[in-house]
This record gives sequence, C-alpha cells and structure tokens, in this order.
Amino acid sequence: GYHRGLFENVLEDHAREQVSGLLLLYSSYILHVVESCSSTIHLIIQDLASLQNQGHSALLQEIKVLVVAHNIPTRLFPDWYVAIATSPVTCPQGSMQSQSTAEVVAECLTLLLKLAASIQSSEDDSEDTSESVHTLAPELLIPAETINYLYNAEECASPEDFLRIYLSPSQPALDS
Repeated sequence: GYHRGLFENVLEDHAREQVSGLLLLYSSYILHVVESCSSTIHLIIQDLASLQNQGHSALLQEIKVLVVAHNIPTRLFPDWYVAIATSPVTCPQGSMQSQSTAEVVAECLTLLLKLAASIQSSEDDSEDTSESVHTLAPELLIPAETINYLYNAEECASPEDFLRIYLSPSQPALDS
C-alpha cells in the first residue's frame, strides 16, 4: 500500500512516467527494483530518505541503494509486481566472502534479469501473471545472505548518502 500510494502521488503531482518493477518481501528484508524516469526515481529515493529519518517508527529502516542506472533501453518488468519469498533462499556457505561487493551486485543483477525473463515468459504463456509472480522459482530469488552481505557493505549508500552524492556538483581539478 505504501508503494502504490507513493507511485500515485508521484504521478499525480508531477505527471511523470509510470513506475514498474518488483518488490520482493523476505522475512527480514525487502528488495525493490524500481523502473521509471530518473526524476521519478530521484523522488522515490527522496521519499525513502525522509522515511528513514523518522527513526524507529519508520515503516522501512536501514535502507540501502545498490544501483541507479540511466538510459535503459527497455524495461525488465511490464508492471509493478509484489512477491513474497516464502521458502528460505540460501547460498553456499562462504561463497560471498571471496567476492567483492561489485561482484555480488553483478550476481544480484544477473538473478534479477533471469527473474524478469521468467516473469515475461510466464506472462506470454498465461493470463494470470500475478499467480506466477507469487510462485517464483527459488533459484531465481536473491539469497537472503546476499542481501545481508550487501546491507553490511560500506560501498552501498543509504538514500540520504546517495542524494548527497547525487546532488553535489562534481569539482574537477582545474589542471586536469
């Protein structure tokens, strides 16, 4: 409900591009994939930053922004989907300790691409896409341990840190 309200407000107030993507609900984590124009994504990150500033009473806490990409030629998700990761998704013991944060993020993006392809192919095959999203194959879901690893990674910024970096002007040295 929070997300639908947020997207409706963004569209009403600013007449921007529709929002599509995926909201994956784990037992202790929430993973967002949001697809829209950059100004809408910026407004969503601003809202997440203000939400995080509410402290312990906030709906979402300890939020991280992994990747923001611009000029994507096509969308991965044709609509906004919500799915619950009901079975515990795990990864092999110690498999991430030898990987860099960039490699773990790339692995997550690969899984998301496979997940999007699975949703699109099931949408082509059936009338009820929402049913297929609720019964996602566990091998397509990002393991909870991976989300925890990224949550603890210093390279992943909070919405507030992301906005501070995004809005600060670049200051190249004059002699460069």
